[in-house]
Amino acid sequence: MSLAGFFSGKRVLITGHTGFKGAWLCQILIGIGAKVSGYSLAPNTKPDLYDVLGLEKKMAGHISDIRDYKTLSEVFKQESPEIVFHLAAQPLVRDSYDDPLYTFSTNVMGTANVLECIRQSHDVKAAVIVTTDKVYESKDGRPHKETDQLGGYDPYSSSKVCAEHVTRSYVRSFFNPQNPEPGTFIASARAGNVIGGGDWSKDRLAPDIVRSVFEKNERITLRNPSAIRPWQHVLDPLFGYLMLAKRLYESDKSAVGAWNFAPEKSSFITAEELVKKTIRLIGKGAYSVKSDETKHETGMLKLDASKAKKELGWKPVLGIDESLRWTLEWYKSFYKGDDVVDITNAQIGSYMEIGGYG
Repeated sequence: MSLAGFFSGKRVLITGHTGFKGAWLCQILIGIGAKVSGYSLAPNTKPDLYDVLGLEKKMAGHISDIRDYKTLSEVFKQESPEIVFHLAAQPLVRDSYDDPLYTFSTNVMGTANVLECIRQSHDVKAAVIVTTDKVYESKDGRPHKETDQLGGYDPYSSSKVCAEHVTRSYVRSFFNPQNPEPGTFIASARAGNVIGGGDWSKDRLAPDIVRSVFEKNERITLRNPSAIRPWQHVLDPLFGYLMLAKRLYESDKSAVGAWNFAPEKSSFITAEELVKKTIRLIGKGAYSVKSDETKHETGMLKLDASKAKKELGWKPVLGIDESLRWTLEWYKSFYKGDDVVDITNAQIGSYMEIGGYG
């Protein structure tokens, strides 16, 4: 069965639905006929993708804090989801230095709250807990596999490592696939730096470029020009999450565990290379380097997605150049005043056609 056929009519709850990745995931699932609900804080940027797409009119959106277990459990009872995607988080490395307690409470206890709600539910059959590529202990520069040692330098990375341990504990203790009737199948998903239309978050390179070129007409400030990241279009990991959720729902024991979703090696480029490529595609813009060594950020992040390719049949559809073109096409439409719902749906449709996700 195709992904579209599988998710049609399914009750899906997305935590973090007002965020960048969450809003794209909502739009995908609504488009293929799922019954989507969400739980998240209100959007924290202006503009924001959730409002731009008009998602509040298309789904049941619950605005509250993931740390509020009582409210979250009430939403689980009300919505009775069959599938859960947990994306809610404090997602920024630099912010985690400024407020580590909020970062840990949101990313660790927030994850525990979601898993406990799943444990208390009689309806959830599958859950994907989204963490990050930053959960790995840095070593020799090779792409990380799911079996590599976990470890985080900064509070954000460490909090996501903790979220992985909490997830693993709940799986072993309450959803062990070796049990005769585990009931719910759970996996964690790790992806790299995503780009795409509709992200206006602070301290992220692609939104910084967009603001500098399209809004402020000023030079792009580059903090860590030599930092290597696995850049990918947001649709690539999201469709990986969807494929993983389908396998979990179908009670595939081999789907339980951790999964990397990463682009091809040609997309592992430095921040400076990304800026140069983007400026060439836009046809204007300039940048300057202003290093900030007060807040440590990992210099090199690479992921090995061979497990997802081999066992899920997933593959990255868009290379770095296509990802940038699609991203800039979206923003150009937005700043021209075009209907970005149309271009969002068009990009999702094109992606599904190219990737064979009909």
